[in-house]
Amino acid sequence: MKRIFDLLVVIFLAFIIFIPLLIVSFLIKLDSKGPIFYISPRIGKNKKVFNMIKFRTMVKETPTINSNDLRNPDLYITRIGKFLRLLSIDEIPQIFNVFFGDMSLVGPRPALKNQISLIKKRDLCGINDILPGITGLAQINGRDMISLEEKVKFDLIYKNERNFILDLKILFKTIQVIFKKEGLKH
Repeated sequence: MKRIFDLLVVIFLAFIIFIPLLIVSFLIKLDSKGPIFYISPRIGKNKKVFNMIKFRTMVKETPTINSNDLRNPDLYITRIGKFLRLLSIDEIPQIFNVFFGDMSLVGPRPALKNQISLIKKRDLCGINDILPGITGLAQINGRDMISLEEKVKFDLIYKNERNFILDLKILFKTIQVIFKKEGLKH
């Protein structure tokens, strides 16, 4: 049922946001050199690596690490990238990952391959055994402002309590968090 819901929402969204996606793509190309999309290898269900798609918000020469770990991330973020991140528009292309079955709308955020500590902590709790999501409990409870341990705690709660109603609550709360611009470092 979760997969069917994900597909219906993604197909519906694709029709609604097609023109805005083209506009954002044009603005990214206009703002800086490089591709429109940023392809990030991520850890998916059962630790299968997949390529997560995002709109590129940083200059092409940015080191491949978690943006929270950059010494001065503002040096790397493009002008349009700041706006895209502020409203989480950079995350929208992940609907294609949902369509192809690498992600769900709701689940733990997929880890970067170099986030070894997070991957190990999730292994201990069985969190890597479920499909990652575009949004999740950690995103609506602090996003970038919570510790690794807190993220894993929220991921575990989601893993143990996940159901359709919880997913709907997380999706609606995500919209609130985005518009209130809560939990963002940059």
